[in-house]
Amino acid sequence: MTKSIQTLLDDNASLQQLLLKQQALLEEKDSKISELNQSYQLLLEQFRLAQHHRFSRSSEVCEVQGELFNEAETLAEDDTLGIDATPESETTPPQTKKKPKRKPLPKHLPRVQVVHDIDEVDKQCGCCGHQLQQMGEDVSEKLEFIPAKVRVIENIRLKYSCQHCEKHGTNSNIKQAPVPSSPIPKGYATPSLLSQIITSKYQYALPLYRQETLFKQHGIEISRRTMSDWMMKSGALFKPLYQLLREILLSQPVIQADETTVKVINDERAKSYIWVYCTGADSPASSNLAFKGIPILRNIVLFDYQNGSRSGACPLKFLGDFNGYLQTDGYAAYHKVNAELIGCWAHARRKFVEAQTAQGKTKVGKVNVAIRFIQKLSAIEKTIADLSVDEKLKQRHIKSEPILADFKAWLDKSALQVSSKSKLGEAISYSLNQWRKLKRYTESGFLNIDNNRAERAVKPFVIGRKNWLFNINHKGAETSAILYSIIETAKANGLIPFDYINHCLEELAKSPTVLDGLLPWNVKLG
Repeated sequence: MTKSIQTLLDDNASLQQLLLKQQALLEEKDSKISELNQSYQLLLEQFRLAQHHRFSRSSEVCEVQGELFNEAETLAEDDTLGIDATPESETTPPQTKKKPKRKPLPKHLPRVQVVHDIDEVDKQCGCCGHQLQQMGEDVSEKLEFIPAKVRVIENIRLKYSCQHCEKHGTNSNIKQAPVPSSPIPKGYATPSLLSQIITSKYQYALPLYRQETLFKQHGIEISRRTMSDWMMKSGALFKPLYQLLREILLSQPVIQADETTVKVINDERAKSYIWVYCTGADSPASSNLAFKGIPILRNIVLFDYQNGSRSGACPLKFLGDFNGYLQTDGYAAYHKVNAELIGCWAHARRKFVEAQTAQGKTKVGKVNVAIRFIQKLSAIEKTIADLSVDEKLKQRHIKSEPILADFKAWLDKSALQVSSKSKLGEAISYSLNQWRKLKRYTESGFLNIDNNRAERAVKPFVIGRKNWLFNINHKGAETSAILYSIIETAKANGLIPFDYINHCLEELAKSPTVLDGLLPWNVKLG
């Protein structure tokens, strides 16, 4: 009997060991399945993003915004965090689409009146035969385009000598008017021609080889090599003005920065980079901040090329001892600058938009909650855009800071629930790592919530790059940076770049010692 019990106990122990082994195998399989499922989800996210980048539009508009608060899980989270869970469609009445109206043609354009009248025979009444009298008129306007005119300016310099001295064998002093100043001495390019070529390439992204064909239509042979040489010399003329703009830029309280790639053929690196620094606003009307009547925010956009590098030495070299606010996308190279770094909520939002794209259009969950938080912060900025600096700061303390506190609590909670390897996890990690910089826009009314000003400033360069593709060497890239700077700064100050460049080239050809009169906010063009 004892032996049977012992046998039974041994069998139970064996069964327990077997069960433990099977349980361990099941746990290992479950872990493997979970790991494979996670890898599958990551690959699926990458596939969706690749498909989106290749075939879909680049807009970051939230396509499921109307369904944002339809799920119970999302509603519960919103209630705990104090977010209004009412869909926008229920609170905002539907707006009827307004029929677009054609804007009237500018009044400053010259008018040529063409009168359309009926024949004299038709001016008799068909009923009684009496003469018809004019009762009014209808006027409609059509816009006519006259192609650009090209002409040659002949500078005739009259010479004068003393015939009396020549008659008596005395050397006579010949007097003649001085050679007219020209941006390119001994060249036939006028300021207007150079301005046309510069704006065509750097404002309208028309490469030199295409401009070469346009000139041929007028029977003019100007090779792209010649135009390239003119661009180099024009960039050298503008460099002192560029340096003056840089000095003024570094005196501003806030600078936004961004960088993008540029191809330089003679550079061995696979990628070179050009940097953009800007301050002020997108238009002169928005840049009206002043201290004791002196403007302190100037509209300046400067591009900088430094041998193609993307290291921290580049912004450090350009910004020097600048110690104001520097707003960037969080790139580590800017950490070397002795400035107060500010984060960009547009970049933070972009991370969540990528996560939304990666998870598919049908799912509504955490990523939409994050986007909603950022949308609320942006909506506040739109309502206070026209307020004074002090009032902006006050409204941010009242309205924005509570939302920021709720969003931070949500991020901390979600970081424990979401895989850090997923796109949503990456977006949450980015926001948490950048949180101190992202929140700092509430420290001053001079600061913006995002870095979009710099991104908009660099966009013309990106568009142009698709057409002219590359620069031959570093000098060409530096010239491009200077000329892009002059054009974008002129646009930011409400000037027509062609007129501004034409005026500057006329004055710079005279080698002025004082350049303040050429600053875009000091220039008055007719």
